[in-house]
Amino acid sequence: MNPTWPFLVFGAIVLVLVLAILGLSYILGQRHKDRATGEAYESGILSTGSARLRFPSQFYLVAMLFVIFDIETVFIVSWAIAFGELGWPGFIGVSVFILILLAVLVYEWRNGALDFGPDGKKILKAYRKLRKEKGSTAKTISHEVVVN
Repeated sequence: MNPTWPFLVFGAIVLVLVLAILGLSYILGQRHKDRATGEAYESGILSTGSARLRFPSQFYLVAMLFVIFDIETVFIVSWAIAFGELGWPGFIGVSVFILILLAVLVYEWRNGALDFGPDGKKILKAYRKLRKEKGSTAKTISHEVVVN
């Protein structure tokens, strides 16, 4: 006797049920073409604008780094739970794991992968330049006022 017949019967029953549900919903379902039928509706708020927003690539980089370091946390916590059974070899293994992750973090940091905002040094340089320009303008204006 072939043991696959229960799977075939089960698959046939599922297929018949799916087709019956889809057919009944098509026959009994409402059909209307109101003005707002095709519009998106979320929590009582009508949508404005397009849902296709462009995100900067740093957003995806942050998401990937979060996943990587979140998985790191899972490994370290599971090591901490099994600390008694693992002993020194487990401690050495998790130490190597953490050192590798720290090396990767330093590498990402030095390559600028973690620089998301504007550069603070450039902002300070531009601010000092602007301040210097305004200072010389203020001195010229005050000199003209005194002379006149």
